[in-house]
This record gives sequence, structure tokens and C-alpha cells, in this order.
Amino acid sequence: MAGAGRTAGFSFSDEQFREACAELHQPALAGAKWQPLLEASGLTIYRLLDQKTGLYEYKMFGILEGCSPSLLADVYMDLDYRKKWDQYAKELCEKECSGQMVAYWEVKYPFPLSNRDYVYTRQRRDLDVDGRKVHVVLAQCICVPQFPEKSGVIRVKQYKQSLAIESNGKKGSRVFMYYFDNPGGQIPSWLINWATQNGVPNFLKDLVKACQNYHKKT
Repeated sequence: MAGAGRTAGFSFSDEQFREACAELHQPALAGAKWQPLLEASGLTIYRLLDQKTGLYEYKMFGILEGCSPSLLADVYMDLDYRKKWDQYAKELCEKECSGQMVAYWEVKYPFPLSNRDYVYTRQRRDLDVDGRKVHVVLAQCICVPQFPEKSGVIRVKQYKQSLAIESNGKKGSRVFMYYFDNPGGQIPSWLINWATQNGVPNFLKDLVKACQNYHKKT
């Protein structure tokens, strides 16, 4: 199932990085019932129903104007900065666990819902693909004893994200992003889908704004 948690020591394969790169120019939408959903911040968002959970996987393609590829990748990887611009991040940190960098992220949920938290590994590679510089970031849930579950907070066991970025030949970035998140608990799938459908465009807007303000960060 998409994004299921792995144990510590999990690493991303070269093939996973290559697949993310390939989708920049040849979106893999054929052979599955990916549906165009909406456009936001210059990206077209598609979704695919995961039959086991009733939730959707998302793919986004397009151009983010005013964000260079290296800047966008740096902002995406900077967890300390994200705590300043992401209003839903209650706690966000990263530490080494058994030789592997692991991130912890607690997300604020509105009352009466419980907050969710994530334990995940992520990796960035800056690749040369036929003379093109492509930044790729992959992230996925893992299980480590250093971050035990908290009382009153629901641990997300299924989360997966990939991001590939290259220059659009001007001052913007050509972007591919994949996203799947199952927050668990007793929230109806229709409500999760509705919240995600609205949340993804808002995240993209916040990300662009964060890039524009990155040089001003303290």
C-alpha cells in the first residue's frame, strides 16, 4: 500500500530517483485512472483513488514562477524555516537514528480532532540527467524507537512524497510532485479527501511565498 511505514535502515533506490526525474517530462498518468482535479499556482493537480483506503494519491505537474530550482529545493529541505512559514507545524525536528537522518513532524488538527505526527526519512539528490540539473527529494514514513508514539496524538503510518525540480529555462522551476497521506483515526475518507483537495493548493501558495521570503529569514 502506498506510503506504508518501514523500519529504520530503509533507503531509497536509484530507480525511485530516476522515476521522479522521468515524470518531469513524461508524466506517468496512463494505465491508471488519474483524474485531473484542479490547477493551483501554475501546477495541474491529478488524483487517483486508492481502493484500500478510499483516499486519493496526488500528482502535480507544472511551473512555479519566481522560484529557482536550487532555492525551491533548499526551502523544501529546511525544516527550521518550515516551522516559521507552515502554520500547521506544531513540532518539527530531525536527528540521526542508527546512522540515518529521521524527521519528526507533529501537525495541528482543529478541535475536536487529535493532532497527527509523522516519523519519516527523506533524501535529496542533485542529479545530472542528459545535461539537465534535477533536484529530487523523496520522503517516506519509517518506524524508529527514538520517536515513540505520544498520548493524544495519532501516529501516521502511511505517508509518501516525492519532488523533482529543474529550471524552466527562465526564472522559475518545472515541478513534479507526488503525495499520499493517510491520517488514520476515525475521520471519514470523504472529509480527508475534501481537506486535502483544499490543503494542497494552499500548501503550494505558502511554499512559493516561503521561497520569496527565504533570503529574509533570520
